[in-house]
Amino acid sequence: MPILIYSIRVPTLHLKGWGAYLQYSLKIPVINKAIGKRSARSFIAEGRFQEVANSVLAEDFVVIEFGHNDGGSPQGTDNGRSACYGAGSETCTTPAGLIVQTFPTYLIAAAKLMTAKGAQVIISATTPNNPRETRPFVYSPGGFTTYARDSAPKVGGLASFVDHGQYTANIYQTLGGAKINSYFPQDHTHTSAARADVVSKTFVKSVLCAGNIPLAPYVKK
Repeated sequence: MPILIYSIRVPTLHLKGWGAYLQYSLKIPVINKAIGKRSARSFIAEGRFQEVANSVLAEDFVVIEFGHNDGGSPQGTDNGRSACYGAGSETCTTPAGLIVQTFPTYLIAAAKLMTAKGAQVIISATTPNNPRETRPFVYSPGGFTTYARDSAPKVGGLASFVDHGQYTANIYQTLGGAKINSYFPQDHTHTSAARADVVSKTFVKSVLCAGNIPLAPYVKK
């Protein structure tokens, strides 16, 4: 019964993703499948979701968290990651003639690949960029959190939502600007190992506080 993580960061030099630290808080193995510079759209296009769905087992947990790389307009200079704007079945066409769907469409399709195998899916709200980049502290959930929250019920009873973004913002708000800025050594998005550790813990807290997440009994720390 492993838990598979689709987070948005991978270990590179002095940077780390929060999925790398989650193993210290759970009683079950964690398999971190995060790939840098990817989106829900590109994970589907590259067959990464299907690859895992081919091996996932009933009673596994799969965490899906995207959002940082999913914005933009594929109708402009398409980067292969941007989703079409919208909350439903809208589509748009890239300059190369590719049909692009919305973020919720990709998210729901990915989650259903996993629940079809009997896995429990946790759709997680994306974590915030550096909220101290401006003064004073600023955090706004944004559209991708809404999309994630609204997508979970459309997947079915094996899917749930956790607001990882809000719980991360909550802990950031207790820290000083210098501490938060130290978590973002490269830019306002990519994070240090120390911040990844904190964000793995805020994910666990979001699971526990949601009250109805099947992963909760497997939290040990």
